[in-house]
Amino acid sequence: MMTRSHHADFEPGPSWSGRASNEGQRMRLATLTRLRWLSIAGQTAACVFVAWGLWYPYPVFLCFGLIALSIALNLVLSVRFPKSERLETRQVAAILAFDILQPTGLLFLTGGIQNPFAIFLIVPAMTAAATQPPATTIGLGILAVLAATALAFLHMPMPWPVDWPFALPLPYLGGMWFALVTTLLFATFYIYRVAAEARTLSDALAATELVLQREQHLSALDGLAAAAAHELGTPLATIALVAKEMGRSTPAADPMREDVDLLITQTERCRGILRQLTSLSSSSEEHLARHSFLSLVEEVVAPHRDFGVTIHVHEGTRIGPEPVLRRNAGIVYGLGNIVENAVDFAASEVSIALSWDGERIDIDIVDDGSGFPADVLARIGDPYMAQRETGPRNSGGGLGLGLFIAKTLLERSGARIVFGNRPEADRPGALVAISWPREAFGRASDPRGELVLGESDPFMALPSA
Repeated sequence: MMTRSHHADFEPGPSWSGRASNEGQRMRLATLTRLRWLSIAGQTAACVFVAWGLWYPYPVFLCFGLIALSIALNLVLSVRFPKSERLETRQVAAILAFDILQPTGLLFLTGGIQNPFAIFLIVPAMTAAATQPPATTIGLGILAVLAATALAFLHMPMPWPVDWPFALPLPYLGGMWFALVTTLLFATFYIYRVAAEARTLSDALAATELVLQREQHLSALDGLAAAAAHELGTPLATIALVAKEMGRSTPAADPMREDVDLLITQTERCRGILRQLTSLSSSSEEHLARHSFLSLVEEVVAPHRDFGVTIHVHEGTRIGPEPVLRRNAGIVYGLGNIVENAVDFAASEVSIALSWDGERIDIDIVDDGSGFPADVLARIGDPYMAQRETGPRNSGGGLGLGLFIAKTLLERSGARIVFGNRPEADRPGALVAISWPREAFGRASDPRGELVLGESDPFMALPSA
């Protein structure tokens, strides 16, 4: 079977692949040290205020000793590494583990989980949830839970006036422990999911930018070829004319005749190459810039006709002249991806219906496969980057990142896309309806009076990745 030329399941490169979401980010050392300096300032202020502002008795100098450990760690890290250093996962895990154990020591000296500042035990685990892989997050979460459990039973008295008795009932302490643990579990899971979705979306958008850049580079090469053909045409015509004149004036017996004939032959060969370059943009540059609606659909469908599935393209309602679209890499990519998905999941046939009138342009792509499962319909358009299952062509694997890119590109061109299943109960299959309002591309007329879409291509000014 021939190789598919389109891209239903685009696999991004290593710089933004799914590994980025699973392996976490390499945190900057400066971020962690700044957070620790902030923590040091807060801990110092609290110790000073309680000891010499409220005059509550507690081992203040031991607390200062633990704070000094944090200061020493920051100084060592600042000397050992440059501020721009990005730490590996194990290094981040070790530093965040210290950020759990050091407050645990302070809390042991100041009342355990009775101390209201016990809530800060969950901060390192939340930081890991936002930036690190699941194993690191789970490990730090377990460490924080163990620390909170130990502090519930092992701790020195709470800083409090000697003449005021302070004792919390055991059920209340149990409730504080349970609240601390459940807050840790909920917060870390919530932050991990939000951060993972944000990273996935960023990866998908980066992949979209790369796809468009590649398509635009190809279009630019076509334009350069046409420009080169035009620029070289005049001097080559002059060379050809001179060569023919030399051929007329050079006798057959002349020793230079062979060289003149070679010059004439090579000149004709160069003119043939330039004609081919010009045909790449098909009748100068006009065809490079625009093509008809039916030509666009045929360009999208052609690579998918030899995969054992019949593709029928038929015209529905046609009111007015055939639309002429400005060549748009994003639209070609998006439609090609959806057609390829239809071919992948069809049993034997894909039907593409084309309609247009004075207000809208519509494409309905229908296959005779099993249709979209309900859970897939609810997630279509999310960049969850699932890989297509291996096995038979219509095995029903996941839809992947490619469909997210296609949907994004078509919607940015002004299209409205509806995914669903065929309404006929006895004929299963998926239905993708794509519709553009004519004004989404602007209205203009070419010299033949045909309505032209896409005079201002929305993809020509994409920001660089």
